[in-house]
Amino acid sequence: MGAGHASVEYDPRPAAVREARAQVRRQLEVWGLADRGDLMDTAELLVSELATNALLHSATRFRLTLTAAHGTLRCEVEDSGRRTPQVLEAGGAESGRGMFLVDALARRWGCHQDGVGKTVWFELGTCGCE
Repeated sequence: MGAGHASVEYDPRPAAVREARAQVRRQLEVWGLADRGDLMDTAELLVSELATNALLHSATRFRLTLTAAHGTLRCEVEDSGRRTPQVLEAGGAESGRGMFLVDALARRWGCHQDGVGKTVWFELGTCGCE
């Protein structure tokens, strides 16, 4: 329980964000992590933010990869965009707050370039002890 790896690729369409959130929920249930405090809600929210950024800034297919091991859930969104995400202040603007949420809620997060694209990732603790 609480360990595994899953990866799904999505077409660049608005419904893909909802599908990615649903994939997070299903996968955490399969791994027995659905009842770990706010883990599911937080993972769904942050994956939604990263998937939305992939759609808005790259407008190409993106891949969601989920890995659970050693008390950590790692969520990655890979797209073909080169734009590095920026953490903006959570002001009154209607957009631009996604990475602020990732920065505030994730244990760790980062971005690395992958050839023609990038992977943005975050990690959450799964033991409920944080």
